[in-house]
Amino acid sequence: MSNKKKYILPLAMWLIFESIAVTLWLTKDNLFYLFNFSYIGTSISLGILLFLHDYKYARRIVQLLVGLYMLIYLGLICNENMQIEGFWYYLFTGVFEAATIHYAVAKIFGPLIFGRGWCGYACWTAMVLDFLPYKEPKGSRKKIGFIRYITFTASLIFVAALFLCHVGNLEQIMFWTFLIGNILYYITGIVLAFLFQDNRAFCKYICPITVFLKPISYFSLIRITCDKDKCISCGKCKRVCPMDVDVTDNSRGRVNGTECILCMECVRNCPKKAL
Repeated sequence: MSNKKKYILPLAMWLIFESIAVTLWLTKDNLFYLFNFSYIGTSISLGILLFLHDYKYARRIVQLLVGLYMLIYLGLICNENMQIEGFWYYLFTGVFEAATIHYAVAKIFGPLIFGRGWCGYACWTAMVLDFLPYKEPKGSRKKIGFIRYITFTASLIFVAALFLCHVGNLEQIMFWTFLIGNILYYITGIVLAFLFQDNRAFCKYICPITVFLKPISYFSLIRITCDKDKCISCGKCKRVCPMDVDVTDNSRGRVNGTECILCMECVRNCPKKAL
């Protein structure tokens, strides 16, 4: 790839987020959106640039820049519940703000472009779990992915019940839901990581957000593809993939294809640069 061509992706990603930032700023008449999406877009573009320059911790830097911003600033300081319960809350109130905008960009429409990039570069739960020692899954994938649908449904029922029962002080409840929910997510994720020797076990089996992400990611524009002429079938890409994706298969129906988080571990570790 020429020096100029390799900057197309980070520039394109920055322009996408900057377009979102400006559009929301002007339509919502709120300067916060300009800062918010400009910051996220710049962080992601920086990470891509660092990756293109072979910096080992490029993705981790983006995870910390975006994940900590959303967890600490948006969540703890601004009291915004950016978890799925916050999405249901704003959806039921009929307001296109905060969590509903976040979900629309990162988890509903955005995946048509960047797939499950949210899981690889911005999720504050995975940000912590990726520090654990089992970066390469040690065992076979478990057939318990149905649990994600249970947690998804439970979150919807919980918020719906609050509205149906006309519970007061919902904003305060949403904040405490954010705190308690994150604590439970971290505890569950860490326990599962050590139990299954897999840092991403929570993402594979429990996380309710994947109910949105998986079907939409099937149509993702940005995908890992394999140059069959260069591939020597060494299997290294499959061993290092935290989500057990068969990246040597270029079809959209490849094994665990909608699980790809674009972490680029397969690309970094391919001995023949076939990916």
